[in-house]
Amino acid sequence: MKKVALGVALSALVSTSAMAENIGVSMALFDDNFLTVLRNGMIEYAEDSDNVTLQIEDAQNDVGKQLNQIQNFVASGVDAIIVNPVDTDATIAMTLAAEGAGIPLVYVNRQPINLDDLPDNQAFVASNEVESGTYQTEEVCRILKERGVDPAKILVMMGELSNQAAIQRTDDIHQVIATPECSFMEIVEQQTANWSRVEGSDLMTNWLAAGVEFDAVIANNDEMALGAIQALKASGVDVQDAIVAGIDATQDALVSMEAGELKVSVFQNAAGQGKGSIDTALKLARGEDVDQKVWVPFELVTPENLDQYLSKN
Repeated sequence: MKKVALGVALSALVSTSAMAENIGVSMALFDDNFLTVLRNGMIEYAEDSDNVTLQIEDAQNDVGKQLNQIQNFVASGVDAIIVNPVDTDATIAMTLAAEGAGIPLVYVNRQPINLDDLPDNQAFVASNEVESGTYQTEEVCRILKERGVDPAKILVMMGELSNQAAIQRTDDIHQVIATPECSFMEIVEQQTANWSRVEGSDLMTNWLAAGVEFDAVIANNDEMALGAIQALKASGVDVQDAIVAGIDATQDALVSMEAGELKVSVFQNAAGQGKGSIDTALKLARGEDVDQKVWVPFELVTPENLDQYLSKN
């Protein structure tokens, strides 16, 4: 894993512990359950740290607005910038803006498109998406085998197609299905529902109305999975028997699992990512050694180990 050691600027050398370190944070969207937990993790960590202030902005899922926020952080001379990108394709422009000003930048949760070419004073904090869709799909495969469903028809709900996590999680599903152990699974429909519960419900409703036959629904996140469950309930399907899988282990998802509806999720430690991004930004600002890729592990969540996670979100 690549490590970077930064030269300490003169201003940092003469600073005292009484001087607050100011971090600008641009979040893709405030109105998102998972990102809210991530943002709160940042806030709580900063409150527990000495002399750290956060300036948190909502990009409202607008790439242009997010780029403007980063430019404003640069102009105001923040000590570091943290970005949860709206569109990972736009991260090159963000990297260049921060690099040109000599300000450390940390991407959190959503992988920048230029991850392997980040400057020495930039880093990425997230969970390794190769694990997420893999854990999820392997568990669905196990459940289907246990039930004796062979062949099995799978519906896949994808996140925003501009988002690296959606691309990787979907690829994970395909990779698992390509293995000999799970080759009895076949994807019959695959469409985006943009991480949204409402769009997940609408997409599931459309599939049901079209008479699409399926044995399991695998969604790139819990919100879309919960939307699918809502649509199944509305159509009279017994969700206690349905196999629906998500990712993130949000509080709403855990409640659904406790009720016997959602069968699979994967815990992504949002608060841990938030804390990790602050810690990494501070280390970069102080000229300390950091890992350029900081991984917070995913964890499979099922009804059998649910109790361990109910208190985590």
